[in-house]
Amino acid sequence: MGLAKQCDSGPAPATCNASHIAYTGPGGLHVTVFRIVFLATALLCALSANASGWLPVPDAKVVWKPVQFAIVRYNDDAPASWNMYHGEKKGLLLLRLWRRYLLVNVQEQEVYELDPDKVKPQGENVEWSPSDLPSDPIETSEWKARDVGPMRRIKFRFGKTGNFLDIQVPLLINGKPAY
Repeated sequence: MGLAKQCDSGPAPATCNASHIAYTGPGGLHVTVFRIVFLATALLCALSANASGWLPVPDAKVVWKPVQFAIVRYNDDAPASWNMYHGEKKGLLLLRLWRRYLLVNVQEQEVYELDPDKVKPQGENVEWSPSDLPSDPIETSEWKARDVGPMRRIKFRFGKTGNFLDIQVPLLINGKPAY
């Protein structure tokens, strides 16, 4: 076991380069430095891609599914017409409030108003593309997110003196948000 340098030997003087340095491990495993560097680079790329949470292809439509057991209140009253949807990424909620669509980003505490013509209903689901996201969020204030029993409550005000929106989504048994 150990580090061994493999060189070409022949009639000319022996020539070596760093990619031919090899490690012979337990059981006679023979690995070159080039293979080790290649595998380490591939592993780092895979881990960084997973950690960054790559978004889907910008032009691809994302199917948003209905949130089960959600509660929505607008100024302490239940809206007459609303639906809430979730995508694959936790912390993003798509809310249909009357004829408006709002994208609520819980982690960033941002709310975007979406063009209703770009949100396409498909049965109980809706389809919307992240490339249609407006550049600027709606102004919000007094943002509060806290756990109340088996629910996560997200409450904020539109503007500085506008109306309140109160959203409650269920928590999993381990206390983490389901959506």
